[in-house]
Amino acid sequence: MTRIGFAYNQKPDPQALAAADSGTEPRPEDEPPSSRFGAPEPLAASPLPTSDEYAEWDGPETIAAVEQALLGLGDVVRLEANADFPAALRDARPDIVFNMAEGLRGPNREAHVPAILEFFGVPYSGSDPFTLALSLDKARTKEVLAYHGVPTAPFVLVRSHEELALLVRRLKSASRSGARRTRGGPPLPTRFPLFVKPVHEGSSKGITERNYCATLSELEAQTAFLLESYAQPVLVEEFLPGAEFTCAVLGNGATAHVLPIVGMRFDALPEGALPVYGYEAKWLWDRPEKPLEIFECPARVDDRMRDAIEEVTLRAYHVLGCRDWSRIDVRVDAGGVPNVVEVNPLPGILPNPEDNSCFPKAARAAGIGYDELIQRCLAHAAERQRVPLDVRFDLNLARPLVAQGASA
Repeated sequence: MTRIGFAYNQKPDPQALAAADSGTEPRPEDEPPSSRFGAPEPLAASPLPTSDEYAEWDGPETIAAVEQALLGLGDVVRLEANADFPAALRDARPDIVFNMAEGLRGPNREAHVPAILEFFGVPYSGSDPFTLALSLDKARTKEVLAYHGVPTAPFVLVRSHEELALLVRRLKSASRSGARRTRGGPPLPTRFPLFVKPVHEGSSKGITERNYCATLSELEAQTAFLLESYAQPVLVEEFLPGAEFTCAVLGNGATAHVLPIVGMRFDALPEGALPVYGYEAKWLWDRPEKPLEIFECPARVDDRMRDAIEEVTLRAYHVLGCRDWSRIDVRVDAGGVPNVVEVNPLPGILPNPEDNSCFPKAARAAGIGYDELIQRCLAHAAERQRVPLDVRFDLNLARPLVAQGASA
């Protein structure tokens, strides 16, 4: 029987942690992004937990659901990605590892577990350490995409208050002259509104409506706030005014394909809200007792737009070296061209359909249940590395072909 390792990070008693911080009951699986840095009003007044250190980690319900799915492919051993992970890996001796560990600290945190697996020569699912580290850096990701001609919004990276002051001066000068390019450099993001975000975060950490900057003074104030709050560079990019989509990709090489596209219904947001799926939409307005019907899958787009979205998604997937699965966020610019916003090679996979977890939502629209989704991710990795599983999949079809003891 195939021995499957399962690498993950589990939130440390998230309900008790959140309740202790705020005196309120959190959502079952999720913690909101942080207010520990003194978020500006009106957010500071919200009853929120005070730490987002573990916001990207998974809760016990997700971990149990993934383990149950993997049991359909072999014998499963849990490998929590903590300080004991290397020793546990040596003791477990898995044939292959299903990796969903996000890591804890540093801009390369998502690469830590895959790097250890490569060091020990253990096959694993998902992208390699380089792609994981690259994709977590929003600016480097956009640099690579732009180099390869994949549409992405004009941007600049601000690393310090001194660079922020320089950017402000450059934007004032560009506004007077109408120039969008400095000598030897890329186009400046000069068309307001601009959008700012921490360069190394996920799960909407540090992204609120205040990141939408319609004026130079708003840009200066919010960028300074993020520099201080998150102690990392801030990405400044032109805000794309069109529709937004998120695209789940399964597979490798020429057989990689986009599952039904998930569209954002910004008209479902409260009246006056900005068309942004950030902190407020994810954590304040979308509650279990009153779900926010913001997602539409399959997205209602015509064939031309669907083809364009799928094309740019797959180009980004291949350019960045993604493997087995990833989720890619796309937004349409003023000219109707889909642009890549972000790439997530470790997508969220909450099992409860009531949760707005986009990858499982797209899979369900394709007729793929949760267990089969997890199994297919591992099957793509096993096929790529020629690791036999206890269930054989024809990965070009919609359903699995069961053959006990069969190898790929």
